[in-house]
Amino acid sequence: MHTTPFHLAFPVKNLAETRNFYEGLLGCEVGRTAERWIDFNFWGHQISAHLTEQEMAEPQANPVDGKKVPIKHFGAILPMDQWEDLARKVTDYGVEFIIEPYVRFKGEVGEQATMFFFDPSGNALEFKSFQDFDQIFAPDVK
Repeated sequence: MHTTPFHLAFPVKNLAETRNFYEGLLGCEVGRTAERWIDFNFWGHQISAHLTEQEMAEPQANPVDGKKVPIKHFGAILPMDQWEDLARKVTDYGVEFIIEPYVRFKGEVGEQATMFFFDPSGNALEFKSFQDFDQIFAPDVK
């Protein structure tokens, strides 16, 4: 499957903290920068952190599997070994999870691993992995 990169701009409170988190912890390469924004290579996609002075509200959530999933979130779908490495890395770093790493639909067609956590500005991130990448867009996971 060939994927065309997407672009996402998102608000942040502090560019230095944001750079440390995305580049230092998540391993995203830095692209272009300016006084009020930084571009990152987010697993082949371009995300742009834009500085804002506005207060960031806690995102609303919906219940999924008995957990509160932030409605507004973004992330990446990684191969399982990379997902497991990232889960260990953010755990060792002391990141507080919104939803700790776990596997949904275990043993079923749409089996997937997922985890949610906030960046330093309160943006919710989800990282996923599928046992079978061909099931990413399957209409029925059960």
